[in-house]
Amino acid sequence: MPSPFEPVRIRELRRIHTGKRTLCLDDDTYRDLLERVTGKRSAADLTAPQRRAVIDELYRLGFKPKDHRKPAPGGLGKTRLLNKIEALLADAGRPWTYVDGMAKHMFGLDAVAFCDDRQLHKIVAALMIDQKRRQARQPGGDAA
Repeated sequence: MPSPFEPVRIRELRRIHTGKRTLCLDDDTYRDLLERVTGKRSAADLTAPQRRAVIDELYRLGFKPKDHRKPAPGGLGKTRLLNKIEALLADAGRPWTYVDGMAKHMFGLDAVAFCDDRQLHKIVAALMIDQKRRQARQPGGDAA
């Protein structure tokens, strides 16, 4: 029976090899990178944490994988999402630094300005959940 982690392994190996091609690393340079980061010269021999370390190193070197997912139909767009975030922050009485912290915590980004539409949707959803919780805590508040 195949491991339930096999699809993750395959996806990570694919990302490593895409990074190698994108960064135009020749085979010797690529294997030197693997050995420097993990002590191994073949990606097939890497453990999950080692694969993650190699991917992180490829990102550090400038690899930026393309997001092939299609945007949600009828999406709000970045400007409208930021306006929605601003309204939710005003309702909660919170500063913009609050969502910068959310971006850091949720996505590892330094500020909400670096979020893409999908990430902004997630921040809006989290703020709306927070808004409903706050409303439910108020006397006579309705969570619905």
